[in-house]
Formats: sequence, C-alpha cells, structure tokens
Amino acid sequence: MRAHPASWQIWTASLLLAVMPLCFALSGRFKILPMTLLFVAGVVLLATRAESRHAWRLAWPVIAACLLRLLYDIGNFWSHRLDWSTLDLPAQTLLFLGIAAVFTLPLKQRVIALGFSLTAVLLGAASLYQRYVLGTDRPYGLNGGDWAAVEFAMYLLVLVLLAMLQALRPDIRRSDRWLHVAAVVIGLYGAVLTQSRGPLLSFAPVYLGLMLWHAVRSRHWRRVLALFAVTVIGMLAVTATLHREMVQRLADVPTQITSYDTGGSGAADATAVGERLEMWRTAWQAFREHPLAGIGLDQFGVYVRGQVAAGQASPLIAKYVHPHSEYLESMVAGGLPALLMLLLFLAVPLGFFARHLNHAQEPVAAAAAAGVMVIGMYGLCAFGDNVFYRAMPQSLYLFLVLGLAVDIGRRLRDAPSR
Repeated sequence: MRAHPASWQIWTASLLLAVMPLCFALSGRFKILPMTLLFVAGVVLLATRAESRHAWRLAWPVIAACLLRLLYDIGNFWSHRLDWSTLDLPAQTLLFLGIAAVFTLPLKQRVIALGFSLTAVLLGAASLYQRYVLGTDRPYGLNGGDWAAVEFAMYLLVLVLLAMLQALRPDIRRSDRWLHVAAVVIGLYGAVLTQSRGPLLSFAPVYLGLMLWHAVRSRHWRRVLALFAVTVIGMLAVTATLHREMVQRLADVPTQITSYDTGGSGAADATAVGERLEMWRTAWQAFREHPLAGIGLDQFGVYVRGQVAAGQASPLIAKYVHPHSEYLESMVAGGLPALLMLLLFLAVPLGFFARHLNHAQEPVAAAAAAGVMVIGMYGLCAFGDNVFYRAMPQSLYLFLVLGLAVDIGRRLRDAPSR
C-alpha cells in the first residue's frame, strides 16, 4: 500500500515551493530556512517512500547531468588547488537534488503557480519603483546592485514565460488567469525597463516557441496569433515611445562593434559591446593557452589583471571577473571538457523535456514546456552573459529544471502513458 502524506504536509511543501523564486531574488539569508526545510523533507521522502524514490529515479538523465557537472567542478577545484570558496555554488547542486524529491508529492499546483506569478508581479513592480520613484537608469531588482540588471531581466523573463504558460492552460479559474496575465504584463514591462538587450532578444524566440506549441496542441491558431501580435506590438510600442533608450542601445551595437580596437585601451572600447568584445578576445586567448585543463574555476579575473599588467588587454576590463559568456567561462575555467559538461548540463535536460512535449496528459506536457522554456532562456542568454556565476540565477535553474523533471517522473509513475 502507498503511504499517503498528510494534507498539512502537502500544503506546507506547496507553500514553501511557491515562495522559493522570491527567496532566491532576495539576499541569501532569506532562502536558508525554506531551503533547509525543503531539503530535509526531500531526504526524508527518499528514505521513507518507495514512490518518491521511483519518481525521482525516473528523472535520472537530468539528475545525472547535474551530478556530472558537479563532479567535474570538484575535479577542477582539486587539480588547480583552488580556494574552497570556489565550490560554494557547485555544492548547492546537492541541496537542489534533495529539494527536487519534494516534487514527488501530490502538490497543490495552483498554489505554486500563483506564487510564481505573484513573484513576477512583485519583481516587475520593484523595477517600476526603481525606475520611476528612485530614478534608477537600469532597475536591478531586490538584490545585487545596479550591475545586476542583466541577470535580473533574465530571471524576470523566465517567470513571465511561466506565467504565460499558466494563462494559456485550459480549465483554470478566471481569477487565476487574470493574475497570470497581470504577471506577464507587469513582469515584461519591468524587464523592458532594465534595457538588457541579451535577455530581451533571447525571450523573443522562446516566447514564439511557446505560442507555436500551444497552437499545435489547442488548434486555436487565430487566438494564438492574435495574442502573439498583441504582445509584440505592445512591447514595440512601449519601447519605441516611452523608452527610446532601449532602441538607442540596440541601434548603437553596430557602431560599437566597428569602433572596437582589438587589445586597445582607447575610449572607443569604453562601451558595453566594446568591453564584451575585449573580454571575449581575452577569454579566447586564455582558452588557446590552456585548451584541455583551463585555468581553474573563477580565475578569469586573475588572468585578466595579469594580461592588463602585461599590456596585452585593455585596462577597461580589469574590473571584470567573468567574461560575460557562460560558454567562454567554461572554456577558460576547464577547457574543452568543461565546455562539454556545460553543454550536457543544458542539452540533457532539454532532451528530457522535449520528449514529453506532446504527451497526452496536459500536466505532463505543460511541465515539459516549462522546462524547455527555462533551458531555452538560459542557453540563449549564456552567449552574452554569465548565467550561473551567482546564486540567484543558478538556484532558479536547478530548482525549476530538477523540480519539473521529478514532477514529470511522478506523473508518469502514477499514470504512465499508454
């Protein structure tokens, strides 16, 4: 016989999971208690419930990809004799592997979905407050300072996509649907205010993919086309009329590229694009010097300062400790093997979710679509920024990807497809 968890346990777990994206967006101390409670609960579930162990094992490809990357990071740490602090972020993978087991419970999905959308509303409102009340040029959210605008935009847009997915789902309450729509509108507007080109450009193809997936499943092509057109026109109207600085930032890209002086130190490089190009050139140079072993986790800043001192890199990038590209970061830190680990970290979960996109059960297909969108946003944003170098974005990725994979495992265990 299956041991059914008590109602209070399900409600407590659902509420804790619902507030986790908000906890990640706050400073670290706000997530310690809920993460600890969820981790302990997950370990207890794995130790005491055969059903939980079975559902958890059904997500083994995703779990294996996360563990493999963790093991490689530990090997990189030992081989380069690095400081213990370099393992702080990689070690969090173990926490989320335990937390993922909580998704083996029959959770209150409505509570979790509402919690995510309310977080999107709150973060979007924080962006509006920072822009219009505090006068901040580029809102940065609740944690991280003004340099965190890019990762804040990506974080917010992931929640926007999840809210839109919930708004499109059939048979949800009208009041819930309106809340999810409000989360999309406020969150998307807040993301536009950050003026972050990379996340907004990455959002477009992922959002289009969501619309196409929903149209194929629902066969409501006209409705989906109208919704997509309204979203795109609304974003373009806001950007072109109220916030032309975003248009100007996009228009400046070609000029900044052509004015870039390779290895130079002139004012022409003192632009966001120029600095990125210089960081990428320097990162590529580090990779060419150490193509197999890399220079070690979180050592790019040390390498850059050495290159600046030797006159081989622009002093403008001496303040940076990451190359603003997750792919180049992996190549610098651990050479080709590390790049392979990163690609597996993204591709294996993507393949797992993609296999279930057309599942007959709507909840399974919806969870798979959510997983594909999360990985799509991170994978695309990773070209122009580091998406795993801080706890906030990495926590959201591990929490969602592992949780959604285990949730699919639970549903497949309870009602396997025929």
